[in-house]
Amino acid sequence: MTETRSERTSTWLAEAGLRPTRQRLALAELLVGDGKDRHVTAESLFAAVERSGEKVSLATVYNTLKAFCDAGLLREITVDGSKSYFDTNMTDHPHFFWEEDGHLSDAPSEELSIASLPDAPEGAEIAAVDVVIRLRKG
Repeated sequence: MTETRSERTSTWLAEAGLRPTRQRLALAELLVGDGKDRHVTAESLFAAVERSGEKVSLATVYNTLKAFCDAGLLREITVDGSKSYFDTNMTDHPHFFWEEDGHLSDAPSEELSIASLPDAPEGAEIAAVDVVIRLRKG
């Protein structure tokens, strides 16, 4: 039996131990309701929720995205130190950043090879390695 959008959304929140508020359900359905992975900004998710007819403030979108990240449901990818994208694909994988339109997309993991990393400074450990490959039309 195929899971419905509503069931997928509720399960996604429940597995992370998050209470299914109206706002969380509305945003989660836009993020994972169709079962496809996506990259969103807070602004693009806010625009999508407005188009859906739900009433959710931009501040609530930001707070909810942070809660989803804290719960391990989303990964935040920062580009240029100022622009954050939120990725529903939690596997380790690189990204392409398209400079012309500010679009982030998955890059093929199997084509990436990192031969070595520098040692972490004393008292620190490497938590993650994010690879963002910047592209522009040639």
